[in-house]
Amino acid sequence: MARKRPLIAVTGKASRWAPGWWAAWLAIALAGGRAVRATPRHPMPAPIDGLVIGGGDDIATDLYGATAAYDNTADRARDEMELAAIKRARVDNTPILGICRGAQLINVAAGGTLYSDISELRRSTSNRVNPLACKPIALKRRSRLAAIVGSSRLRVNSLHHQAVHGLGSGIQASARDADGFVQAIEARNAAFVIGVQWHPEYLCYRPAQYRLFRALVAACHQARPAR
Repeated sequence: MARKRPLIAVTGKASRWAPGWWAAWLAIALAGGRAVRATPRHPMPAPIDGLVIGGGDDIATDLYGATAAYDNTADRARDEMELAAIKRARVDNTPILGICRGAQLINVAAGGTLYSDISELRRSTSNRVNPLACKPIALKRRSRLAAIVGSSRLRVNSLHHQAVHGLGSGIQASARDADGFVQAIEARNAAFVIGVQWHPEYLCYRPAQYRLFRALVAACHQARPAR
């Protein structure tokens, strides 16, 4: 008998224009999972087998003690909803994949900090936004991420101007770019808590990126008996 497809909640902005959601839906479906959208206007389903914290707007600066001015434009309803989802998933040992903003929020949930804008700090990487696999990064050789993608080198897209700064409790960096900025994180004492600074959902036609979603679905299957 075939195993039931795991239900994976994908968080995001509550808007009709949501290309990230549709790309993640397709990547998860191809990998053998079933995605459901969760936003401040789309209630989080329960129970879930996995959680993807999607990309999007900047996180409110006061949530991570940034030196930047208080951000009046932040989507605080989304910040609150996603932070609660991460904390609940960590308690329940639910597999988590954070994408761009999602990776940053995993770090913030663990008490970490962010660079509110790295534009002026870049020296070897470009500030140009590019959804294609344009930027080389180096993965920590013994990281869970390197084992998943099968390489210590990867080319990723670049759609961000913020990045992880101080690592949160129990969080380690598993990839960096040429400027030394963190490009991926993972939780040390968790079966599957990974955050990537790029958008793998737009690159799932590349085998290494697709393997990330396959690994998420596999982790959901493995976590079911434990929960």
